[in-house]
Amino acid sequence: MHSLFNSRVPDPAPAAEPVATVFPAIEGADIAAVFAGQRIAGDFYDSLRVGPDRVLFGLLDVAGRRDENRSILVVAQQIFRDVGIELFSREDMNESDAMTELSLRINRGLIAHSKSVHPCPAFIACYHEKFGTLCYTNAGHTPGLLRDSTGITELASTGLPLGLFSHATCDAPTIGLEKCAALLLVSKGVVNCPGHHETPGEEFGLARVKQLFQTAPLSGAQALCASVLNAADTFGGKAPRCDDRTALALLRTT
Repeated sequence: MHSLFNSRVPDPAPAAEPVATVFPAIEGADIAAVFAGQRIAGDFYDSLRVGPDRVLFGLLDVAGRRDENRSILVVAQQIFRDVGIELFSREDMNESDAMTELSLRINRGLIAHSKSVHPCPAFIACYHEKFGTLCYTNAGHTPGLLRDSTGITELASTGLPLGLFSHATCDAPTIGLEKCAALLLVSKGVVNCPGHHETPGEEFGLARVKQLFQTAPLSGAQALCASVLNAADTFGGKAPRCDDRTALALLRTT
């Protein structure tokens, strides 16, 4: 079998900003992301079709301020897209191996470009339209939340954040999404959102995200993301944002 681990990390050309994401249409599912306010830090999401039945997507959080890490965001996106298509379009591909390799290549690309360690928590996943399965890796990111008929399950970290150690790898499990199941990803800026004067010292927290997710109508991915970010915005009041706030959702409809 062809080894996925012999490919060279590409050397992307610098650019001013990442390419705007246009989410692909997915048969039997809905996917969207919403960003709140002005971008000030390193939240970054992307998605693309990588095969007849597969869609790759991810939510990353590159450390640092936006005006300092733009070129790193561009590098991460180019590797995500180029290597994602390269690995996941192979006929003899093993999804878990491909996901592990993609994470490793992004990891090494971040280190090579920044010429130092540059932490980047990331949740990357590949959805299979035909089977309704999700192969994912959580590299030190806020837990993904899966809602189905059994309740809400946390998809916890499967490895260290990207950009730290050149040979670090992440496990890549596969789960099934039943009909009407939903996946919700939020950046740490949502979880760590500080409360206003009525809730001083409190953070919005993952528990509040889970509570909202459990009771939210699953009418659409974008509406779900917006409801979570609106709740965090209300919780934070008029306090200035110190981090990005992003939500990404995938809903299986059939």
